[in-house]
Amino acid sequence: MPVSSSWPAINTADDEYRRVSVAGRFLHDRETLVQAVTEAGGGFWVLTPLQTADGAIVLVNRGFVPPDRRDQATRREGNPAGPVKVTGLLRMTEPKGAFLRKNDPEQDRWYSRDVAAIAAARGLPQTAPFFIDADATPNPGGYPLGGLTVVRFPNNHLIYALTWFGLALMIAGRLMFVARGGMHLRGSGTRDSTPVGGDSISARRTGADAETAIQSG
Repeated sequence: MPVSSSWPAINTADDEYRRVSVAGRFLHDRETLVQAVTEAGGGFWVLTPLQTADGAIVLVNRGFVPPDRRDQATRREGNPAGPVKVTGLLRMTEPKGAFLRKNDPEQDRWYSRDVAAIAAARGLPQTAPFFIDADATPNPGGYPLGGLTVVRFPNNHLIYALTWFGLALMIAGRLMFVARGGMHLRGSGTRDSTPVGGDSISARRTGADAETAIQSG
C-alpha cells in the first residue's frame, strides 16, 4: 500500500486499479455496509477499516454480502480477530453518493464508498483517501465474497469518435439545407417554352400565382 506521505499525490489516472497489499488488523466494530448490485445479486459491500502497525487506517472493501448476511452475527467466521494481510486493487473514493441517491450518514445509509464521509462517521483518524477492493481469496464461511471488482477505464477513443460523428451529421445537414435553398432559387427564375399550334410561348413566373406570357410567331 502507498505510504501515507504519498497519499496527496494519489490520483485516478495513475493509481486506480493498482494491485496493492496491506497488513494489519480489522476494526470490525466500525464496519460500514454500502448498498450494492453485483453479479451475485443485490446486497451490500462490507467496508471494514484496517489499521496498520504504524497506526494508519485504510478502508477495505472485503466483498459482497446478501441482505440475509448483513448482520455480523450471521458471518462471524469471516471476521478474523488477529493480524491479516489483504491483497487487492486500489480504488478511488466515491464522494456524496450514487445517482439520485445521496449518502445519509446520520441514518447510516450508504450508496457509495465515500471514504472521507465514512471515516468521519466512524471516527477514524489517519485514514487513507482511497479504499482497497479485496481480491477473491475466500473468507471462512464464504462471506464477504471478494473479487467482484468491475474494472472500468475511460474510453476516450469512443468519445472522440462520437464527437466527430456528430460534427459530420451537423455539416451534412447544413449542406443539404444550402443545396435545397439553391434549387428553390433556380426554380423561381426559369423560363419554359412549350409549342402550341406551331407557335412557342415563353412564360416567366413573376409571382406565386401569376405568369406573364409572351407569344412569338
